[in-house]
Amino acid sequence: MIPISSRRNFLAAGLALPAIGGSTATSGAGGDLRFRTLGKTGLKVTSVGFGCMITSDQSVVEKGADLGINFFDTARSYQSGNNERMVGAALKSKRKQLYICSKTKATTKAGAFEHLETTLKELGTDYLDIWYLHQRAKAEEITDELIDAQMTAKKQGKIRFHGISVHTIHAEVIPAAIKNGHVEVILTSYNFSMEPQMEALIRSAHEAGIGIVGMKVMAGGFRRAKPGQKLYDTLKKEGAMVAALKWVLKNPGVATTIPSMTDMDQLDENFKAMTSGFSGADEKVLASQLDFIRPLYCRSCGSCEGKCPNNVPVSDVIRYLSYAEGYGQFALGRERFLELSPEIQSVRCGECGSCPIQCPNGVRVLERLTRAQELFA
Repeated sequence: MIPISSRRNFLAAGLALPAIGGSTATSGAGGDLRFRTLGKTGLKVTSVGFGCMITSDQSVVEKGADLGINFFDTARSYQSGNNERMVGAALKSKRKQLYICSKTKATTKAGAFEHLETTLKELGTDYLDIWYLHQRAKAEEITDELIDAQMTAKKQGKIRFHGISVHTIHAEVIPAAIKNGHVEVILTSYNFSMEPQMEALIRSAHEAGIGIVGMKVMAGGFRRAKPGQKLYDTLKKEGAMVAALKWVLKNPGVATTIPSMTDMDQLDENFKAMTSGFSGADEKVLASQLDFIRPLYCRSCGSCEGKCPNNVPVSDVIRYLSYAEGYGQFALGRERFLELSPEIQSVRCGECGSCPIQCPNGVRVLERLTRAQELFA
């Protein structure tokens, strides 16, 4: 486990980071825009993109495009497939000026192609700018069969570039993606709560020419809120959300980010972060936030992988709980929980007596898993 003091230094680091690649600035309808190059793809993307996963209001997506944001992220699995349809409708009039990304959880070539055809139809487009293999948690999940599916789709003109998305065990998956030699973009969780080793992994991938897209940049969105008060409202008041986004943006190895945005206030706040530097005040806000989320938020370090005697995917279940408690997306958290096998859904951690998993980052694993089971099962 990395000492707390080291993680606090990690928060403060970054302004001294050497520049990796170039960035450009221009003006858009909403003010100044900042662009970075997405690895060897050559795509010039706004440093703040739009994560559409929990967005249900089409007008917010449309406004993001009007402001000049040019990078939009969705997936076949979001909102039971309805998210792609909404995103496609919102961006139809500006399609040629934008970059649209989607993902597949398929494990076979045939399944991936089936997902791709559905994705294109739902989005109302004949190509994707980036198509990811979604949620790859182990090196062996980046199979030759699936890479071949991506390369075939690229030759057919159905996608421009391809990559992988990774939530957990970055130390295994990112090096495997670099070694593979065919991965063009990595969408990875990256935020102020994670260990300093992520800096080296991002740098290695960037130096290999792989474009890096940051997700989970808000570290779960947790904040102390009074009864009846929305977590986001508290985060906004204290500046933690925008500070978290600015922390990620200070790393020049990250080409763009995909924070979730559900309303115009969130869109405006995230947009402004594009041109705001990370300050000492931001560092203090995040240090306090880090202390608060330590027992609640999974850093996706992978230390609990395979250790539950009942085969509960610990990191995943705690992440589902953060959807509900951090971002107020109960339906999404429960939807993901119900995708688990019936055997896993039926496990009740409170019946074990004690939990063999001790999180090195201080997450109260037994408490969090029990809470998720009470909430979703």
